[in-house]
Amino acid sequence: MANLKSVRDRIKSVKNTRKITEAMRLVAAAKVRRAQEQVLNTRPFADRLAQVLSGLQGRLKFEDVDLPLMNQREVKKVALVVISGDRGLCGAYNTNVIRRGEDRAKELKAQGLDFTYVLIGRKANQYFKRRDQPIEASYTGLEQVPTAEEASMISDEILSLFLSEEVDRVELIYTKFVSLVASRPVVQTLLPLDRQGLEAKDDEIFRLTTRGGNFAVERESVDSAPEELPGEMIFEQDPAQILNALLPLYLTNQMLRSMQESAASELAARMTAMNNASDNANELVGKLTLEYNKARQAAITQELLEVVGGAEALAG
Repeated sequence: MANLKSVRDRIKSVKNTRKITEAMRLVAAAKVRRAQEQVLNTRPFADRLAQVLSGLQGRLKFEDVDLPLMNQREVKKVALVVISGDRGLCGAYNTNVIRRGEDRAKELKAQGLDFTYVLIGRKANQYFKRRDQPIEASYTGLEQVPTAEEASMISDEILSLFLSEEVDRVELIYTKFVSLVASRPVVQTLLPLDRQGLEAKDDEIFRLTTRGGNFAVERESVDSAPEELPGEMIFEQDPAQILNALLPLYLTNQMLRSMQESAASELAARMTAMNNASDNANELVGKLTLEYNKARQAAITQELLEVVGGAEALAG
């Protein structure tokens, strides 16, 4: 009976765990929807900004304009901005992006370049601090669905590092959202801005939907090519000054989009991990139930044998 009780208690424990993992999966799904809505809400501003920058690009010859954020100088030190999560239970999401940041640092070191980290997320902070790596700035406890205020705060720090020439290049390492079951750590040069990198490209947005009772993601191509500004438009200020003022906004928008991609990847990874945990719990409950039934049947058979044996002894 002691064995039966332990199996019964374990079944109850696994069922309780399954309830928790299922609840966490649904919470992650709700936050993915919020991230999706935020991407859609910020898109009009991003499109209008791209339109203005493209129009200014047509009016100016960038080679003849001194723009600090496009200043290409000899690279001696690189800032690596690594975006991770604050929480675990999301599969290999944090491990993959941290490893990508570590590998990139080794590549720079092999090239004879110095580097420093700007870390976003508790997991990356914990990892690199334990290994005594150079850290210029760190940010933890941010909203799980990123906000423009947070992106602006981080981009201001990065701007300060670049404009003060403490670093000569800034590289962004984040997780690109591919699907609910796939994500990919990527490295993107954030500063200096590429003179050709301001041109709008075809973009994609993701939409979380349900199919047959299961969550699914639909990707939709968006033609984000900006309209040209009217040729007769007159600027009150020098277009170079306007461009110089808008480039920090463009940088902030790039940072926000990267944080949104990372957040969507983290939440999708957590959904997948919790879904797998729930499936494993169901499988384990089935095995334990079978074990419990076998043990219970064995106990009943043993009791019957004892009763029969006792009856025979009394009859003899």
